[in-house]
Amino acid sequence: MIGLGDGIHLRALESGDGAALAAAYDANRAHLARWDPLREPVFYTAEWQEGLVAHAVRDRTDGRAARFVLCHDDGRVMGVANIFNVVHGAFESADLGYWIDASLAGRGLMSKTVAALISYAQTELGLHRLQASTLLDNAASQRVLERNGFEPIGMAPKYLRIAGEWQDHLLFQRIL
Repeated sequence: MIGLGDGIHLRALESGDGAALAAAYDANRAHLARWDPLREPVFYTAEWQEGLVAHAVRDRTDGRAARFVLCHDDGRVMGVANIFNVVHGAFESADLGYWIDASLAGRGLMSKTVAALISYAQTELGLHRLQASTLLDNAASQRVLERNGFEPIGMAPKYLRIAGEWQDHLLFQRIL
């Protein structure tokens, strides 16, 4: 567990986190709508989230991903940070994704989180490279990446279906 400040710490996602995740996603629906894919109502249920947690725990055991939550001292989930699509061998690379509760945005907590995930990717996963993508107008996320040594590597047209539309993204990488 890593302390980030403001009563928030970063820890690995674990079995039993489904209800807290569902509550966090539900509380941040409006905040995340601009940045996320469209979600079915079942996504916001504890049962659905617990199923995703079980899958994430298997992925961690199998070395395919490392998923984390930002937790308040009182146990509330206040964000998510993930290393996923881990590919070993000649590539030794993975993708990075994250979000933070609207009430905590702009406090530097996600910059600290990304720094911790970079360290984890290097020391625990032995990766050579991390990649992240942002919507073209997501300046806050771009600043988080740049503060952590990520460099822009290009623009990917219609890269992900976000908010119901295929949207262009800026791609960033950090060689570890």
